[in-house]
Amino acid sequence: MLSKIIESNKYVIENAKFIQINKKEIEKFANQIKDVNIQNWLYNSPYKLLDENIENIITFLLYFEAIDFSFWGTPKWQIETSNGKEDGSMALMYAMLSYIRENKSFDNLTKEKFKEYLKGNVDIPLFEERFKIIKSVNKVVNERFGGDFYNDIYNLTNDEELFKFIIDNFEDFKDVRTYQGKIIYFYKLAQLLTSDILHIREKKENIKVDYSHLVGCSDYKIPQGLRALNLVEYNKELAYIVDNKIEIKENSTYEVEIRATVIYVIDEIKKLLNNKINAIELNDYIWLMSKNKELPKRPYHLTRTTNY
Repeated sequence: MLSKIIESNKYVIENAKFIQINKKEIEKFANQIKDVNIQNWLYNSPYKLLDENIENIITFLLYFEAIDFSFWGTPKWQIETSNGKEDGSMALMYAMLSYIRENKSFDNLTKEKFKEYLKGNVDIPLFEERFKIIKSVNKVVNERFGGDFYNDIYNLTNDEELFKFIIDNFEDFKDVRTYQGKIIYFYKLAQLLTSDILHIREKKENIKVDYSHLVGCSDYKIPQGLRALNLVEYNKELAYIVDNKIEIKENSTYEVEIRATVIYVIDEIKKLLNNKINAIELNDYIWLMSKNKELPKRPYHLTRTTNY
């Protein structure tokens, strides 16, 4: 499946109507970062995540990353945390960690309790969908794995095996589109979960893992960064839509082409670096760069979706 992600997104870029890849700028960028030391984003242990035992961390990651999507809005949802006000993924991370530390299990989660933990300045977008996914994931964990997800993935230390296990068992991680009649594969959240589980197990358990086959995790922040870095250009029509914050429909040609740039560009950079840096690590690096306020101010595309 991971190879299908690369192949299908390459097809999109080769037939794209609204975006253009700047190969010279990609070569320049690859040369600039060839000696960069890249670490997984969780190694900084936000909210003391790494203080937890490995079973709790893996459980947390499964539920957190199943609903780690679509935070944009006016105003943007934010909550008070131990680090002050946070929004987006970091706010959700704090809320979900707080829940797991206090309740241990999602078995008795109600909508009222879930709302309480996610209470912020405004309602979080797609609340009903997030609640439904949490309950769905919990049902799979209980019915298929006897309530112990970690035990069932314990021997899966290869990304291809773990990724397949996740998408085979959890329907909510499905992430595909259609483009000119072809199925285009993304699986952003399933890849992110695979990567984070393997990185955390490598660090906490000191075991050998392989996450070299993963590709880019296509969301809205990384395309924003690729455009700000001039690695990708939008034509006038698409640039107007994105820059004026006009919502783009899920599965539209605009959305598929924007998302495909992530998979394609990261794969190109990886090749230029002779595969010395894994795609998923390049993904994390560009994601962090995309949050850099010193980059030229470019809006990200707005698509309401449970995929990113």
